[in-house]
Amino acid sequence: MSMSFLFTFTIIISFGLCILYASAELQRLSHSSKHDGALSFLVLGDWGRRGAYNQSQVSFQMGKVGEKLDIDFVVSTGDNFYDNGLTSDHDNAFQESFTQIYTAKSLQKQWYSVLGNHDYRGDAEAQLSPVLREIDSRWLCLRSFIVDSELVEIFFVDTTPFVEEYFTEPQEHKYDWRGIGPQKPYITNLLKDLELALRESTAKWKIVVGHHAIRSVGHHGDTQELINQLLPILQANNIDFYMNGHDHCLEHISDTERGTCLQPHSVPD
Repeated sequence: MSMSFLFTFTIIISFGLCILYASAELQRLSHSSKHDGALSFLVLGDWGRRGAYNQSQVSFQMGKVGEKLDIDFVVSTGDNFYDNGLTSDHDNAFQESFTQIYTAKSLQKQWYSVLGNHDYRGDAEAQLSPVLREIDSRWLCLRSFIVDSELVEIFFVDTTPFVEEYFTEPQEHKYDWRGIGPQKPYITNLLKDLELALRESTAKWKIVVGHHAIRSVGHHGDTQELINQLLPILQANNIDFYMNGHDHCLEHISDTERGTCLQPHSVPD
């Protein structure tokens, strides 16, 4: 059953200044912090609903919080457009669920987004298209990439291809696997690039973003593929926390042995 509430998770981080060095094969984007070294941003996911399911109300509150915090950017953890992503890079749902909803002045900042499983049920490559950035310059969605903001690096990971059932038991859904190629080499290369980038990172704070929960007590539960393949890399490289959407309950999960914070945020399905 769909929930009637939409939550957004806010991260506020303050940092000093330093010089960072590029590494690995993941595309790296630079986003400078404020002059005093402070950085603040909003995180949300599972949101593209043409204003329904309280999306418009949450957007209004995001605008107020964004103004108060003077945010630098917004992070989306995927499932950007319901129910089945976009049909093309000219789909009106892009403007009806994004441009026409997040209208507050404080939200006219860069949005960094990854794909979720609902996005893969449509034209996944449409969300990656530069055509959308021509329609709304705030929009930037890639499969996996790094946002380098001086003392913090945010590593965005494309988690949907990890989940076996999307390939073996898609039910009535059709997933757009263009650009993925064979599943296993894609995942192997992604993990190799991520591990190298995390290992070589000199950032004081290392944050990883993905769509699927690693651990969860919610409806979807744990994502075993991420436990087996992604979590050991995050633990070995001492990331500070992992943020995700997908499972629609508010949780704060900590790894007591390693100190890693696995931090889902709550959104409706």
